[in-house]
Amino acid sequence: MSKLKLGVVFGGKSSEYGVSLHSAGSLLRQIDQDKYTVIMIGISLQGDWYLYEGDIDAIEHDHWQEGNCTPCVLTREGLLKLKDGTYEVVKVDCMFPVLHGKNGEDGTIQGLFEIMDIPYVGCGHMSSAICMDKEMTHIIAEHAGVPCAPYRCIYESDPRSLQEIYEEASQALGLPLFIKPCNAGSSYGVHCVENFEDFEEGVKDAFVQDGKGKIVIEQAIEGFEIGCAVMGNDTLTVGSVDEIDIKGAFFDYEGKYEMKDAAIHCPARIDQTLFEEARALAAKAYRAMNCKGMTRVDMFVTPQHTIVFNELNTIPGFTATSRYPSMMKEIGIDFPELIDRLVALAMEK
Repeated sequence: MSKLKLGVVFGGKSSEYGVSLHSAGSLLRQIDQDKYTVIMIGISLQGDWYLYEGDIDAIEHDHWQEGNCTPCVLTREGLLKLKDGTYEVVKVDCMFPVLHGKNGEDGTIQGLFEIMDIPYVGCGHMSSAICMDKEMTHIIAEHAGVPCAPYRCIYESDPRSLQEIYEEASQALGLPLFIKPCNAGSSYGVHCVENFEDFEEGVKDAFVQDGKGKIVIEQAIEGFEIGCAVMGNDTLTVGSVDEIDIKGAFFDYEGKYEMKDAAIHCPARIDQTLFEEARALAAKAYRAMNCKGMTRVDMFVTPQHTIVFNELNTIPGFTATSRYPSMMKEIGIDFPELIDRLVALAMEK
């Protein structure tokens, strides 16, 4: 029986390019080479596509473009490997995008794969775009009865002064306030503020990181963050629940990727009733956003032992210690099996 030709796409024109390289390296080391012919596809920070035929170490250390790279383009026939004025067709049965943030997690590349009739791992273009946009996530989650933090969405074209916006938001939502880009991940541009000076600086940075002219201002939820891994199309597999233990105001970039002043407990140190409530809410949010394939659902546990939804990550981290594979491992699905299941779900679509 011939092996499935699996394209693993990494890098990307995104501020989260480096995160993608580490996720892709871990994923590639866990793929069963007896089941798949792996085709490595790198996208540079400039958005150029390359067929990469080197070693995994070079990906993780961002040296992959220094050799073993051939420009390529994606067509309905497959990848066209371009060389010396001619091309070679490289067939791909399924794509596994390991791209975080803009141009990878926001529905853009998913739409491209759909146009080319190529199955791919993860959510469809619509749910990817909705989950990436924090305003749209709020609107749909609230409509579906998923409890969220009270918020305001601010557009860069808003005629009000920042002082007016701050006064309205602080009166309506209280202090501290969380400022978040609507379209960014890995905590880029996220600020917890308690005064106007920090608010002004945070808003400016959030707009830069968003790049599309809108941000959200959210009420700070007292408590701690938990997450739940969900996988499936029609039938869902809900993973374990983990807990983030932090010393700072929120789980920032250094906490997520360097574990600075942060620790993750899996399973979460909460009672069984709350644990199951979290799993049920994660499944409800997954369905509300019409997710397919996989998503990590992030939530908060309040001092009143209630759960508040935070956000969904449609392409969560895939390093060996990342939260999504760790939560699935906790229910008996190890990394190689997780890959097999995700690819099978992609081929269903």
